[in-house]
Amino acid sequence: MSNRRFLFSGSGHGERLKFYPNMKAIIAEKQSVGMDIARVVGATEKKDGYCTGNGYMVTWASGHLVSLALPDTYGYTKAVAEDLPMMPHPFRLVSRQIRTDRGMVTDIAASRQLKVIDEVFSKCDDIIVATDAGREGELIFRWIYAYLGYTKPFRRLWISSLTDEAIREGMANLKDGSGYDSLYAAADSRAKADWLVGMNASRALAIASGSANNSIGRVQTPTLAMICARFKENRNFVSTPYWQLHITLKQGEAHRQFIHPEEFKEKGTAEAAYRKISSESVATVTKAERKRTFQQPPLLYDLTALQKDCNIHYDLTADKTLSIAQSLYEKKLISYPRTGSRYIPEDVMAHIPVLLEKIVAMPEFREYGHTFDFSGLNTGSVDNAKVTDHHALIITGIVPQELSEAESAVYTLIAGRMLESFSPPCEKESLSMECTCEGMDFRSRSSVIVNPGWRGVFRRKEDREKDEPEGNGESAVFAGGENVLVTGHGLAQKKTLPKPLYTEATLLEAMETCGRHITDNEAKEAMKDVGIGTPTTRAAIITTLVSRDYIARSGKSIVPTEKGMYLYEAVKEMLVADVELTGSWEKALAQIERHTLDAETFMRSIRDYTSKATGEILKLQFNTMPGKVFACPKCKTGKIIIRSKVARCDHDGCGLLVFRRILNKELTDTHLEQLFSSGSTKVIKGFKGKKGVPFDAAVTFDTEYNPVFLFPRDKGHKKG
Repeated sequence: MSNRRFLFSGSGHGERLKFYPNMKAIIAEKQSVGMDIARVVGATEKKDGYCTGNGYMVTWASGHLVSLALPDTYGYTKAVAEDLPMMPHPFRLVSRQIRTDRGMVTDIAASRQLKVIDEVFSKCDDIIVATDAGREGELIFRWIYAYLGYTKPFRRLWISSLTDEAIREGMANLKDGSGYDSLYAAADSRAKADWLVGMNASRALAIASGSANNSIGRVQTPTLAMICARFKENRNFVSTPYWQLHITLKQGEAHRQFIHPEEFKEKGTAEAAYRKISSESVATVTKAERKRTFQQPPLLYDLTALQKDCNIHYDLTADKTLSIAQSLYEKKLISYPRTGSRYIPEDVMAHIPVLLEKIVAMPEFREYGHTFDFSGLNTGSVDNAKVTDHHALIITGIVPQELSEAESAVYTLIAGRMLESFSPPCEKESLSMECTCEGMDFRSRSSVIVNPGWRGVFRRKEDREKDEPEGNGESAVFAGGENVLVTGHGLAQKKTLPKPLYTEATLLEAMETCGRHITDNEAKEAMKDVGIGTPTTRAAIITTLVSRDYIARSGKSIVPTEKGMYLYEAVKEMLVADVELTGSWEKALAQIERHTLDAETFMRSIRDYTSKATGEILKLQFNTMPGKVFACPKCKTGKIIIRSKVARCDHDGCGLLVFRRILNKELTDTHLEQLFSSGSTKVIKGFKGKKGVPFDAAVTFDTEYNPVFLFPRDKGHKKG
């Protein structure tokens, strides 16, 4: 190839080209990021799909412009057992596809932008990759690069924030693109594994069940299994009573309650123990020990930890939190949000004092800042060895402007967590006392806060530990060897409680640890390597399960639907529902990233698994998939049959027909149930008209029983 480089001289494509030496192409993941980079490098002349100037042509990908081809591309046009398992070799890449009323078609906007990228790359010998610095960002570029057939060398812009300073520093320290081959291998392997498992298992399920309106996924089905198993455990739990004995000792006006450590399972035994104690009983104090204890501050946020806290404190879904964090990142206010690390390296720590100065100047933290000691910052979150592709979430120091209420809440949470993490531990004085009375042991555990340390940032009740009394006035202190008259005793009947239903916060935690209940923070961090999904994908998995009507939100709880429970019962003993196996794959993908596992070894195990799982599903015997039967509202005689693409009346001559897809939206089973049971769906958000203008509307019937829109404000009708 010639060493000459060219620049478009006009605003359109195919126009006269003029010579321009040393031209470099930069490709970003989104237009907004591309425009920021273009401004920093001096490519200020805007064109259609790219910017140019100062020796650079900056273009962007607009997300996944290229994807793996669907089964039809390989000739698998129908779901038949003889074609399964489908094992494309090699996999083919296609321009992004979108779903329409005519089925899947090529996205015109994606094709147009791919042509722009092709033209930009063809004019430059030097390609700089500036897609998001993570697994998915790497995949977005590599698939475009492969689809367009390029072999030119490329370099990587690897940055953790989008501030001008970070972009300039990153451009001055570009990395060789081959250094990220293993990251691409992991991303490519994950995508192909999801295709093999998802496409084959879903088609096998469609054949076995007779319904195409279901899907099985490599990660979504094990996640559904965790939700369903917890739901069944909770609902089937049989509470059993137990009794707890306590005594009260007084010291002047103060008192303290001592608990018998044994929980009595039998009422008779408990009452016998209670009767041993009388108003004349004396307790002998056998132990009185004070010691200082320290509650360490939490680590900085990674994405999953942020999503959990946003769900707990603001009732935000994981998907919404990710969207807000991405917006804050693109506004240059926080570092890269799709991180799985809760640590920062030493070089980033050098910038922390300046950032903390800005945090304590925020109105929310000004009072805490008056006592904050900058001379002895806690370094528990500083560890070079524990930083993965990106360090933990931190603010950049740019002052926020015009944030939404939700953006402000999430930003404040991230800033406050930084203040907590670099604060001293919460210092407490713990008091442990034991005594004997009528031959039985009793204990008292309590603590008082000497210095709140990091807990002074938000002063949340949720941070309180079990040994901290809730202001009940138990202040009496006794010395070892002291004999004290018992002034009261009681027998409390309690009952065992089931494990609570998952909330989005606890589900995210369970996905991190493969469903294992782990309280130790270090152990939790270690289990991340074998969790299911990644910090980036977990929100999408939960959203997919909701959109497929497998799970629903009930208040803060996540519960399976009838459809989800039915699928779970069918596959719960199968490979597709094995949480730990899925976790082992995530660990394998991490090993591919770290060069300790060959990608083909992983793919062989996936192909073998796919064959076995598909065979298992094909052998399933299904009755009708769950769903309600509705009388036809039009003819009043037939029954409504709900299928994968349409719902229709089974009575000859009736003709009532509702397509699932209306404009750009797919009606869920719940929507169809609402329509046929009450005559109208609830308001559905995000329809798009012919001109692409979004609107919200319910779907109802006109007088001829054709689907029409019902708008929430003017109650007018528009034909669907």
